[in-house]
Amino acid sequence: MIRLRNATWAISFVLAGAGLAQAQWPQFRGPNGSGVDASTGYPLSFSPSKNAVWKAKVPYGQSSPVVVGGQVYLTASEGDLLLTISLDAKTGRERWRREIRRARPHEAYRANDPASPTPAADEEGVVVFFPDFGLAAYTPEGKDRWTVPLGPFRNFYGMAASPVLKGGLVLLLCDQQKGSFLLAVDRKTGDKKWRTERPGADIGWATPMVFEPKGGGAGAQLIVLGSTRLDSYALETGEQRWWMPVGSSGSMGTVVASSDTLFVSTLGSTEPGLPTFESVLEKYDTDKNSQLSRAEFLTDKDMGEHFGWIDAESDGAITADEWEIARNLGMGEFGAIAVRPGEARGKLAEGAVLWRFKRNLPYIPAPLLYDGVFYLVKDGGIITTLDPRTGQLLKQGRTEKAVGEYYASPVAADHKVILASVDGKVTVLKAGAQWEVLGVNDIGEAIRSTPALGGGRIYVRTEGSVYCFGAKP
Repeated sequence: MIRLRNATWAISFVLAGAGLAQAQWPQFRGPNGSGVDASTGYPLSFSPSKNAVWKAKVPYGQSSPVVVGGQVYLTASEGDLLLTISLDAKTGRERWRREIRRARPHEAYRANDPASPTPAADEEGVVVFFPDFGLAAYTPEGKDRWTVPLGPFRNFYGMAASPVLKGGLVLLLCDQQKGSFLLAVDRKTGDKKWRTERPGADIGWATPMVFEPKGGGAGAQLIVLGSTRLDSYALETGEQRWWMPVGSSGSMGTVVASSDTLFVSTLGSTEPGLPTFESVLEKYDTDKNSQLSRAEFLTDKDMGEHFGWIDAESDGAITADEWEIARNLGMGEFGAIAVRPGEARGKLAEGAVLWRFKRNLPYIPAPLLYDGVFYLVKDGGIITTLDPRTGQLLKQGRTEKAVGEYYASPVAADHKVILASVDGKVTVLKAGAQWEVLGVNDIGEAIRSTPALGGGRIYVRTEGSVYCFGAKP
């Protein structure tokens, strides 16, 4: 009996270790940005004192952790140093750390930081993007592979779109106030494969996703959500395939897909978000030159600190044209939208839109499609589920013990949906159209990053730590 017990324990240990080694959460929100993992055995209850496998102290950064090949990769910053860090996925021990000195200081709005974009990793190592430097690639052992200097960028709120690895390419979206573009470089060498300019694309922060519709006739596409458009580009060449207008108050949520259908979620409005320029001039234009200087605009207690966003030319003055662009941001078709583009070219026909659910849903968190249910999470802990076939509202409610702000996107596995609030409350839902709150776990530290999943373990990054939670065998 003793031998049998020992043998059983040994087999369980080996299987658990194999599952961990195979865990793959390779980019922002995991496989293709879906937010979904196929593993089971995830814990329902966890905290720093319960089901905590390990805890590792790390410098501050808002990038999310990724898990590949038994390593947890993340980025951070300390002063002028931009850091890429590898932790052992089993123990949390730091395996290596690499530093890059900032090429230039990029002043960004206080809600952002120099390490917001999430790394992308595969069996060849990890690729990171720092807006203050550009792209850098390392081997799994932390050795330098290549760098691609980029920037400087013109985005008042900072850059946040994360790199994506697909088909031997590193794909990066750089939407900014002027000069937005989409870039593909060779995964092994960093050599440029193609670059596609995005004229007219305004500021945005959404990470693209790769769309490979069932049947394959349209070919692999990169789907890019911008503040005024949804665009499709051929993965191999960067050539634009189709586009459709959308309204977004600064695109953030990654698009998700099922078979031949895309699902989008944006925050928008049916009315302009700012007053008329004439009324603002009357209030603040003290020198009567029909423009607003920084000093004049700073006296507005609500919008004063956002001067750099509206001053798109960065010339120290807000003009009528700049004001109108900012005033109309988010106007158009917003909310949740289902699109079936087929093999379209050019502007999508209205018939390609299957349904629209025109309500203000999440701003920062991306949507989640899991087990035939479309989930949306926003500030206040408000959870909305829709039928992805029809757009019909299934349920709307909230997680009562976690009603704060939400920066992290929802993730799912093991018939559970996991939500993390800025206040450090992690809610676990029973997945389903009529979802239920199974529990709320208090981590006790602020969470602005999206958790990573893999092999039954949950990797949560807080302001100063990474936690690994897992149910005991």
